[in-house]
Amino acid sequence: MLAALRTASRSGSSALRAAHRAAAPSARVVRPGLFVRTLITKKYTEDHEAVVYDDQTQIGTVSITDYAQSSLGDVVFVELPQKGTEIAQGDQIGAVESVKAASDIFAPVSGTVEEINETLNEQPGLLNKSPEEKGWLCKVKLSDPSELDKLLTEEQYKKHCEADH
Repeated sequence: MLAALRTASRSGSSALRAAHRAAAPSARVVRPGLFVRTLITKKYTEDHEAVVYDDQTQIGTVSITDYAQSSLGDVVFVELPQKGTEIAQGDQIGAVESVKAASDIFAPVSGTVEEINETLNEQPGLLNKSPEEKGWLCKVKLSDPSELDKLLTEEQYKKHCEADH
């Protein structure tokens, strides 16, 4: 009986193999093309601005740091650059007013302002709640990505903040 089962399963499997071979020429294996890697870099200025740069889109998202918002206190007004504005690294691009003080915002990089965070007009307090995420200021198409090399890494920025105290 076992011999009969073995013979039946062998003949069944060869029938499956034959069916698979017949179908094989029409079956295609889709392999993805080249692997594209996007590099996201976050850098800081000594004036407490941050930029998150996406090397694929060449867009840098500018924000103030958590350290800056905690130093300012409750933010009540944010002045932002206009969309389409050409900016240079170090240019004043806006201002933040709080119950304690007013502070200028400087461009961490050069380029063209592609987008501004309109939500900050109605909700300036987002800078306190989420300064580096929901409270981003503007998105800049970088004209010279090598300027990022002049900015601070996270470790360098932390040391800079500790020296400020």
